[in-house]
Amino acid sequence: MTIKHKNIADGPGIADDIQIMAPAGSMESLAAALKAGADSVYFGVDKLNMRSRSRKNFTLGDLPEISAKCRKFNVKSHLALNTVLFDEDLSAMQRMVDAAADAGISAVIVSDPAVMQYARDAGMAVHMSTQCNITNTEAVRFYSRWADVMVMARELTLEHVAGIAAEIREQQIAGPSGQPVRLEVFAHGALCMAVSGKCYLSLHTHNSSANRGACVQNCRRPYIVTDKKGEYELEVDNEYIMSAKDLCTIPFLDKVLHAGVRVLKIEGRGRSADYVRTTVTCYREAIEAIRSGTFTPEKIAEWENELASVYNRGFWDGYYLGRTIGEWSDVHGSKSKERKIYIGPCQNYYRNAGVGVFKVETDGIEKGDKIMIMGPTTGALSTHVEELRIDDQPAAKAVRGDLVTLPLPDKARRADKLYKIVPA
Repeated sequence: MTIKHKNIADGPGIADDIQIMAPAGSMESLAAALKAGADSVYFGVDKLNMRSRSRKNFTLGDLPEISAKCRKFNVKSHLALNTVLFDEDLSAMQRMVDAAADAGISAVIVSDPAVMQYARDAGMAVHMSTQCNITNTEAVRFYSRWADVMVMARELTLEHVAGIAAEIREQQIAGPSGQPVRLEVFAHGALCMAVSGKCYLSLHTHNSSANRGACVQNCRRPYIVTDKKGEYELEVDNEYIMSAKDLCTIPFLDKVLHAGVRVLKIEGRGRSADYVRTTVTCYREAIEAIRSGTFTPEKIAEWENELASVYNRGFWDGYYLGRTIGEWSDVHGSKSKERKIYIGPCQNYYRNAGVGVFKVETDGIEKGDKIMIMGPTTGALSTHVEELRIDDQPAAKAVRGDLVTLPLPDKARRADKLYKIVPA
């Protein structure tokens, strides 16, 4: 059967239940996602997820707390269990699925048939991972026996996505719930140079498989090219030739939604809480602007500026608009316009006065500074220093060793960390 590409404008319009799925690599990031308005979060537990090496993951014992926090905000919780599995991994996988089911986790994100079947038998909802590299309608039909939600391969154009969405509607392809299959795409964040993340560089060079969640990120390094005789070397300068820029769909988010996408996935389980807060907030505002007819170039520029203030490797539009070759970063690490300087911990918070007390342990702060407070319950709280007091007396600045009192727009908690935000 041949499926013709559908024009994006031929779709049924934007769905009423567009979801933003945010990454949660820590309790701070989880809190930031919940407070910023995410509809769902995804995270890893111990091993068997694609970030098991690069991030300190949650444990099985954290699942009840994660589930309870998400339910409080009416947010869905998704456990990523999407690595390549060997026979010796199956018992651990089964324990994870059982624990997730017992804790009330909403769904598991999978790629291996062993997990699909076990999770379905355990009564867990299943989402297909991008590692399945779903690129056509027949693949959607095949996986629909297990899953209601499917992440599309990152290499698809929006015309491809619109065509698959149209066929799901016309052919009434439904998942186990009986509802039409919903399509999910990556909307923002890091992109792997390999097809849908299936990279083998790390395995070849370090015997550390990216497909087992243990990538050492060879692609993020600078390289020197040497001729076979070893006489000449050429440093590849100004471009990290395997390190793709970050995906950013804000400029054409209206086209993404008109293609029939139902879930926007933000990449970044290895990134901090301020990244999660900023990305979720920007994409939430953009969706609302599209619905209200106020999605303007001026607003897009504002969102892009905000997104550039947190960790990023530069932005490009991925393959959605028809590009056939990647766009590479020209720096090592982040191109963020801002950076955080750690100041010190929160000593106390007085709810009636709306002020927090902080110990200044490193660099000083003064009136007018932009600050951020991060913690496992607070998430990422951003504000400016409008007033500060030392020993209950007004002061212009605070230096190392001071106990400083700051008015805050929201509650802080003891042991939260105070940062000063400065230009990068």
